[in-house]
Amino acid sequence: MSLSDPLGDMLTRIRNAQRARHVSCVSPASKLRSNVLDALQREGYIRGYSHEEIRKGITQLHIELKYSEGEPVIKEIHRVSRPGRRVYSKIKELPRVRAGLGVSILSTPRGVLSDVEARAANVGGEVLCRVF
Repeated sequence: MSLSDPLGDMLTRIRNAQRARHVSCVSPASKLRSNVLDALQREGYIRGYSHEEIRKGITQLHIELKYSEGEPVIKEIHRVSRPGRRVYSKIKELPRVRAGLGVSILSTPRGVLSDVEARAANVGGEVLCRVF
């Protein structure tokens, strides 16, 4: 089965797993998904993730979700730039998520970065998703 938005699919899997209070979830692997998970881990929204090879050439991501006092750390996660509508932002025009309490994940020339890291590096790019 082909997906038109693989990153959106992964974000939906994370959102659904946290609503159901699962400890972890599984998603097909890709470089973009791994880079987004790296950014989420650096910002403290997930415990971690690992690659699992289910058969030759087919890899899955095993994502460990994070909870604080029984509540999910990720309260909202949604896709901003979609295949039908790409959203790009200069770093000076990038709005803060929930007055700085959340983060935006951007695809920049320096890789996939959170908005905090992108501001420090002074680079803009495609706004992939927002997390609070």
